Amino acid sequence: MPSFLVRREWLLVLLALGLAAIAGAVVYLSRPTTLVVAVGPRDGAEATLLHTYAQALARGREDVRLRVVTYDDVRDSAEALQKSKADIAVVRPDVLLPENGLTLAILHDEALLIAAPESSGLESFPDLSRKRLGVVERHAADIPFVTNLLSFYDFLAEPIGEAGADRELGPARVVLVPLKPGEVTSAVAQGRVDAVAVIAAPASKAAISTVRAVEMASAEKKINFVSVPDGEAIIQRMPELQAVTIPAGTFGGRPKRPEEDVKTVGASYRLMARGGVSRFTVASVTQHLFEWRSKLATQAPIANLMKAPDFDSTVAATSARLPNHPGAVDYFEREQQTLFDRYEDYIYFVAFFGGTMGSGIAWLGQRLARKRRERIDIVLDRLLDILREVREAQTRADLDGLVRETDDLVTDVVQHARERNIDNRTVSALILAIDAVHAAINDARRTVLGDQERAESRAEARTRTARLLSLHHAPAAE
Repeated sequence: MPSFLVRREWLLVLLALGLAAIAGAVVYLSRPTTLVVAVGPRDGAEATLLHTYAQALARGREDVRLRVVTYDDVRDSAEALQKSKADIAVVRPDVLLPENGLTLAILHDEALLIAAPESSGLESFPDLSRKRLGVVERHAADIPFVTNLLSFYDFLAEPIGEAGADRELGPARVVLVPLKPGEVTSAVAQGRVDAVAVIAAPASKAAISTVRAVEMASAEKKINFVSVPDGEAIIQRMPELQAVTIPAGTFGGRPKRPEEDVKTVGASYRLMARGGVSRFTVASVTQHLFEWRSKLATQAPIANLMKAPDFDSTVAATSARLPNHPGAVDYFEREQQTLFDRYEDYIYFVAFFGGTMGSGIAWLGQRLARKRRERIDIVLDRLLDILREVREAQTRADLDGLVRETDDLVTDVVQHARERNIDNRTVSALILAIDAVHAAINDARRTVLGDQERAESRAEARTRTARLLSLHHAPAAE
């Protein structure tokens, strides 16, 4: 196969590879990002919400997708995030706060709600000294939550097995009695507990049913809500908790329950992401989660309780005691990155090195063009030399040698012209030089051949004369 065809095929192959690389880059950059989401517990409202959200993202063909992995407990989901087995996880900070976790959204708050019959006289958390506190266990961390809070007031929590129902408790002693939701009314009515605590969202069914159960066991159907007055001080020591205010009238009724706002502390269920997850991706996850709240709430009512983490400024958001993810802050502050912002570094990188490479290719092209011109110049110079040598040729052999060399030069130039582009001025100069050489050779042939014919005629005449002379003198010699 001619070399110019081989080179043309290589150019087509390189062009195809370049187009394939561009197409691959476009496909890679446009494909959706899939994040692994750890959720616990398996049958919790949070799992329902994130399964619903993942399905909505898939149906909408969004640029981000979620693969939900469920765990038995919220501690397990937090551990999955801390061990980088998940990109996003449902976390309850008072149970386990991952070192690499940054908040996207608060899925819902849970408050410590303590209700007691009005006759007990309990109004503030310090009043629980020497009392028996029933705890409706909804999570394995509920008893430790209350125990840590008791320690803040220098109370000592005693298990129910160490304190009989009738034994007098010492000062700063509180007995914790685990209860199931169905045991609340009987436990209060029988005097096994003086108050009942539940850690739940104030407007949730668990909180409402607990309040009603305590009311049913009260003689006059009146209850007190026990406040935790030192919320800010508690948070200073236990930053994984948060201050919560239960608004007056949360539980309805006439008169309203509670009659005044109740200050307490609580925990939050947060959606957290690893710090290494792209802020662009996190911003997209956060945006769809909040914008689709009403659509998600039809299947997961807990979506109505979602809220953004509190912060006054971007600096405060990323330096809070429970820091927020920069991508989520971008959405909340309406400063989401554009496609150019996302790939800005790569664009500048390609522009810088692309310009350098382009300059290098241009320089190489100029060098190759110069080499091609030098080759043509050599042929032209040799043709001019041949033109002078033709004028000086004396024999046919000299002319034949120059003709052969000219033919070789013409062949070389023709092959070169077929493989590469040659400007018209150079082609015209080559044609003129070749025509001039051929014309000179033809003139020289006529001149050299004429001289040779005359020389041959004179030599033949001398030969005939000598032969005649030899014949003339031959008889005289006999």
